[in-house]
Amino acid sequence: MKKNVLASLLFPALLAVVLLSGCATSKPQGELTGTVGELYNNGMEALEQKRYPQAVHAFEELERQYPYSGWATRGQIMTAYAQMLNDDHAESIVTIERFIRMHPGHKDLAYMYYLAGLNYYYQMTDVNRDQSSTQKALDAFNEVVNRFPQSPYARDARLKITLCYDHLAGKEMTVGRYYQAQKMWLPAINRFRTVVQQYQTTSQTPEALYRLTESYLALGVDDEAVRAAAILGYNYPGSEWYARAYDLLTARKLAPAGQKESWAKRLSKGFGDLF
Repeated sequence: MKKNVLASLLFPALLAVVLLSGCATSKPQGELTGTVGELYNNGMEALEQKRYPQAVHAFEELERQYPYSGWATRGQIMTAYAQMLNDDHAESIVTIERFIRMHPGHKDLAYMYYLAGLNYYYQMTDVNRDQSSTQKALDAFNEVVNRFPQSPYARDARLKITLCYDHLAGKEMTVGRYYQAQKMWLPAINRFRTVVQQYQTTSQTPEALYRLTESYLALGVDDEAVRAAAILGYNYPGSEWYARAYDLLTARKLAPAGQKESWAKRLSKGFGDLF
């Protein structure tokens, strides 16, 4: 799926070109020789056949042997692309960063930031592990959206930004639930509040509000527990998390029984922002 998505974005913008004349030769090892057209065609053929190391080699030779050719710049772009397809993400990022330093005003700069984001995106780990790749992916995709909002890559970058935020929120929830299980209520609350404040458009927000309700009740801070539950009910009235929060409050006689929908709507009007 990764390669299909990339093809739909990349090929119309960068690869829909007539192959340069000349017969490409395939030399997967050692120095490649040939004209600029032959080297480029060789790289393209290897790429289309999913022989990514050979494609990288051809494009790197193109750039090395013809550094002042206009095709050398295109070869650098294709090197980064082939490296990513070969899961050589660190190498691809190095190539991209070098390209950005050398060509700060290039017409394909938006694509290179987008490609950097994809490299980090495909290295994202589950929420129980370090999320530095997620943050770097988010930064790169934000660069695309903010600097190149009309580019063909901005729409997909926005979608992936949403997924990155959800991943980061998931990490905060994992840590918060850990603290909660240890009855470390204040650090748990801090994590859940981070989700509500910084990632409130993600799918993690309803549970975060419920966990805040639980944690404030455990501390005996009933007003904040009621506030969190009311905001949860106002924004997510059909959520399972609100049903559970409302049950907690009615058991403590902090909310009227049988008024789940109207209670949250009435009470939350004076709260303004989530937190």
